[in-house]
Amino acid sequence: MIVEQRTYTVKPGAVPVYLDLYLREAMEVQKKHLPQMVGYFSTDIGPLNQIIHMWGYADLNERTRCRAALYEDPVWQAVAKKLFELIEAMETKILVPTAFSPIK
Repeated sequence: MIVEQRTYTVKPGAVPVYLDLYLREAMEVQKKHLPQMVGYFSTDIGPLNQIIHMWGYADLNERTRCRAALYEDPVWQAVAKKLFELIEAMETKILVPTAFSPIK
């Protein structure tokens, strides 16, 4: 398994707005196309105004297939435009579990 970690820095004060919009309009379509939500977080200490979410995939090929299907979904296309208006910066990391990680 690999884990994709996405960190979005949103406009100051926009975390509640982003999370509300995500919950109402985006979460179900994302969960329809992406295999496993590992976690969804917002920062409280450290760099503020950040939303971090993690998605598990069997491998990079599965990630590529799943994300392509998500990007083609018209529901995702509509809500992504709204979410992106709130985002100032985006960062993506692919995390590979160690041999002793509880997530394999």
